[in-house]
Amino acid sequence: MQYGTTSELDGFRAQVRDFVQQNAPGIEPKAGVRSAEDREELALLKGWTRTLFAAGYIGGSWPREYGGNGPDHLFERDVVVGEEIARHRAPAPVQGAANLVAAALIDFGTSEQQAAYLPGIRSGEYIFCQLFSEPGSGSDLASLRTRATRLPDGRFRISGQKVWTTNGQWADFGYLLARTDPDAPKHKGISAFLIDMTLAGVDVRPLREMTGTADFNEVFLDDVVVGPEALIGELNGGWRIANSSLGHERSAVASSAVRVRRNIEDLVDLARRVQRDGRPAIEDPTIADRLGDLSAQAHALSALVYASLTRVSRGQPGVSDAPMTKLMFSELGVEVAAFALDLCGESGIVVGSDQHAVDRGRWQDEFLYARAYTIAGGSSEIMRNLIAERGLGLPR
Repeated sequence: MQYGTTSELDGFRAQVRDFVQQNAPGIEPKAGVRSAEDREELALLKGWTRTLFAAGYIGGSWPREYGGNGPDHLFERDVVVGEEIARHRAPAPVQGAANLVAAALIDFGTSEQQAAYLPGIRSGEYIFCQLFSEPGSGSDLASLRTRATRLPDGRFRISGQKVWTTNGQWADFGYLLARTDPDAPKHKGISAFLIDMTLAGVDVRPLREMTGTADFNEVFLDDVVVGPEALIGELNGGWRIANSSLGHERSAVASSAVRVRRNIEDLVDLARRVQRDGRPAIEDPTIADRLGDLSAQAHALSALVYASLTRVSRGQPGVSDAPMTKLMFSELGVEVAAFALDLCGESGIVVGSDQHAVDRGRWQDEFLYARAYTIAGGSSEIMRNLIAERGLGLPR
């Protein structure tokens, strides 16, 4: 199952698939959204990002003066690229947050901001982090408390704390949301900023996770002063800007569905290799039935994703499509990873460097990370509430 079946898209998909196979960096695949573990890996990811931009496989919707195709860009191509990167188990471009800020700058930024940042994003030189979530303000982002106070000379003084910041330890710049009008309704008093991560008062503290790596960070902002040119768009217009830029991320949801299907393919292979009572585990009817169930759920997820994308392309997005897709993807990911460890048997308790680790500890990494998806981007509980209220019209 894949998105789009036109001859044009089929040819483009074959082209992208060949490109990814030939150019993807030799980095050991890891589950989820991960940061570089060291500067050597960071350099590989930056080069991979630069290569994808140079080939036109990302950034296609950008204005022509900055290397894109402008209004002639077909968003279906973004979906295909995301799917093929996921299918190859290649790393995603390091510029996740940079893609969001690029969308914000293209739609709302000044020409000076566009000229200052877009070329560096495209070349892979600039790494951005997303400074949205806060302790207690993750799923309910509009309740954020970081303050940006306007000074008499037009500058802003920013104070607060952000958390779950991917690539914060490597970022040159941040895409920040802060409250600029504490008396306004919570959605209306927020502004968007660009912030230099080397400024005085910015303190990045990596968070060591149960995967053993530090993919997220806490970021403390202690009286950080930025110029008026750091403001994106209108003062107090940050909520609209943030939602608009997030809406540009069309390929992520499709690539997530491919990632789940790819994991289930590998799960079937694992069931053929491990033994149950001296026979391949897949010959056990109970295990075969469970694999069939997981596979059916993965195909249902893909069908939901593609239906949602079709509605988006027609300008008629479903009100509960995004929360349904996110909920199904994250919960299914936990099921797949847990079943993989069951298949590994006693070897499921060891990790990558251990000589007895199955598939070099790949499934342990999947299991340890999978639960994060049920929280990141809106917890499963929040997603169920959104589906009930927006999709089914139930009371709050």
